[in-house]
Amino acid sequence: ALKRELATVEAANREAQARNERLASEVQDLQEGLDMVEELARRELGMVKPNEIFVQVASGRP
Repeated sequence: ALKRELATVEAANREAQARNERLASEVQDLQEGLDMVEELARRELGMVKPNEIFVQVASGRP
């Protein structure tokens, strides 16, 4: 009886661990996606966060 209960708990633990790994991977993918969106918004649209100052350096001759 105890061996059966131990096997059941171990199986549930393995399933929970696999689910945690999948969720951690999903969180990482979402974070990287958000970082890319922020980078594009800053570079292409000149967007800034609150309390930031946008400075554009002109190149070429005056």
